[in-house]
Amino acid sequence: MGALLDNLPKLLEGFLRTLELTALAALGALVIGTLLAAMRVSPVPSLRFAGAAYVNTVRNTPLVLVFAFVFFGLPRLEIRFSFFEFAVLALSVYTAAFVCEAIRSGVNAIPPGQAEAARAVGMTFGQTLRTVVLPQAFRTVVPPLGNILIALTKNTAIAEAFAVTEATAVFDGLVRDRPDAIYALFFGVALGYVVIVLAISAVFRIIERRVVVLR
Repeated sequence: MGALLDNLPKLLEGFLRTLELTALAALGALVIGTLLAAMRVSPVPSLRFAGAAYVNTVRNTPLVLVFAFVFFGLPRLEIRFSFFEFAVLALSVYTAAFVCEAIRSGVNAIPPGQAEAARAVGMTFGQTLRTVVLPQAFRTVVPPLGNILIALTKNTAIAEAFAVTEATAVFDGLVRDRPDAIYALFFGVALGYVVIVLAISAVFRIIERRVVVLR
């Protein structure tokens, strides 16, 4: 326990990095995933095909492989970012595939008559999607989006293997220095992840209750 308390500042710094990774990747995944969902329900066949190809490819690709492609493949194309930025990009493009499918399921749950009514008054596909369909779809998929964010939080641990000093990387460094304190450090880091996950769950439960009222 002494080792855990002595290294608490380092662990908190690692968890702060984890939260930064999670927040930025979640934002990126939400933007990309929403665009992909729009492509998947688009009346344009080529857009539907491109969206489906992206989702099916990325969802069935191990996240480590996505990281490897981003970290080692993009620099060969003269695309250079920091390790942290590459990690955010890898997590964003991977998580976006799951966000897309969640949003698409919400879009499909909207009664078709609403979109038809919007088109009947002269609204374009984009206007209908933006003002009528997506707002309702997001309210429908709050729980699955919460689950995706929780999975994203845990997936940030993979960034350790690519030189990003987040919570798991800090834990590994401390264990190498203090192997005798592995159990205390393990439970301390595990508790940190549990607290983050429970906090995310609580926030999304609050959002879900408010969304029910809005419906």
